[in-house]
Amino acid sequence: MKFLVKALHADTTSHNDPIQSIPEAPALNPIVQEKTSVALGSVFASAALTLMKLVVGLMTGSLGILSEAAHSLLDFFAAGLTYFAVRVSDKPGDARHPYGHAKVESVSALIETGLLFLTSAWIVKEGVQRLLSPDVQVETTWYALAVVLIAMAVDFFRARALMRVAKATQSQALEADALHFRSDIYSSAGVLLGLGLNAAGYPQADALAALGVAVIVCHAGYELGRRTLDVLLDAAPDGVAEQVTGLIAPIPGLARVDRVRVRPAGKTIFIDLLLSVGRTLSSQQVAMISDAATARIRAEFPDADLLIQTQPLALDNETVADQVRLIANAHQVAVHHILVQRLDGRICISCDLEVDGHATIKEAHEVASTIEAAVRAELGAEVEVESHLDPLLPELIEEAEPITAERFTVVSARLQREAQSFQDLIDVHHIQVRAVNGGLHIAFHCRFADEAPLWRVHETANRLEYRLYEQILEARRIVVHTEPAGHED
Repeated sequence: MKFLVKALHADTTSHNDPIQSIPEAPALNPIVQEKTSVALGSVFASAALTLMKLVVGLMTGSLGILSEAAHSLLDFFAAGLTYFAVRVSDKPGDARHPYGHAKVESVSALIETGLLFLTSAWIVKEGVQRLLSPDVQVETTWYALAVVLIAMAVDFFRARALMRVAKATQSQALEADALHFRSDIYSSAGVLLGLGLNAAGYPQADALAALGVAVIVCHAGYELGRRTLDVLLDAAPDGVAEQVTGLIAPIPGLARVDRVRVRPAGKTIFIDLLLSVGRTLSSQQVAMISDAATARIRAEFPDADLLIQTQPLALDNETVADQVRLIANAHQVAVHHILVQRLDGRICISCDLEVDGHATIKEAHEVASTIEAAVRAELGAEVEVESHLDPLLPELIEEAEPITAERFTVVSARLQREAQSFQDLIDVHHIQVRAVNGGLHIAFHCRFADEAPLWRVHETANRLEYRLYEQILEARRIVVHTEPAGHED
């Protein structure tokens, strides 16, 4: 049909026909195509075997062959169900089925399990009746033996093909079909033995062979049903949770693996993790830990569907400053300049809190008091906490204008004069003065000796800044940039 559509399109376009080309149907995924192909082959094989066994069983009166015919008939229906299941199971997830359709195969396998037990029940019933009726005659013919041998050959090749694809695609439905055909091999061997013993003068051997077939079928059904129920009940595959824990436990920064939940669905393994990480880590560091866990698991389980959750954990190596920072962040307040001192066995903490600059002093003080109380609640009531309020203004682009040369000269001269009173300050340069709403914005660079400790440099810069605010009353913002003596702008 595809060829005819292509030919029609080529012919019409050559005559400038405005008919648009008909899009081709999307090609099937090679894996899905292989699964459906091998499943469809099982449907035809089961149909052929059922017909052969039924005809020969009726001609010879062999319960063993008739039981095999009944078994193959159920296999035919099971193969059809498998074919339907593998076509549906590989559909992607949708709004109603966000986890996909893979469990359709498990439902199919469960139905096949029920069919196996029904087959066994019928065989047992007929076998017992034959044993209780010794006058039943069974004819052993060459075509009876031939159909059993042909069935064994077909079962062998179908079971091998199905199991190969089942293992490659983790298909439970195909595995169930493979077990059907594999059990048929053993049951056919039992029927073959019964026919041989019947020909040797033991007519009840046929019924006994049929009962042996029932035992084999029951065993196959039990194994298949147990595995299928495990999947439907989301039983974790043996050893996978431990393997996942071993893969991710050594990741740096991961404090603890709290939960590993694993469940299979077709070839996909759903893995749900809950990881504890140090609460002082940044969101970027936590994301890196999650990414590392994902990479390690996918390297071992390529088809895994991962859900990773993280929760903060208080670690023993947290400092007092870390704890203060966390408490302030929990109240959505930035904190800096945290100092921790020990006085007569007590801990004294001081810090700067950045509170909304448009808040009233009452509102800002309430924020500070709340944070201070939270620090004492975590570190102990005897802890002394003092906070300094810094106004935090919104990050808006404000208008600035240049000042006159005369005004710049006056401000610059005053700045240089104040800077000369600090002996450890080498020079002041790169002075910028701008007019902004409410006053002046003043920024400048100053050099210090290369070996000067940062704490002393910061202290000198702060003292100079405070003095300039006193001397230049129109200053609204003063920014002091410090740098080593050997630095060139």
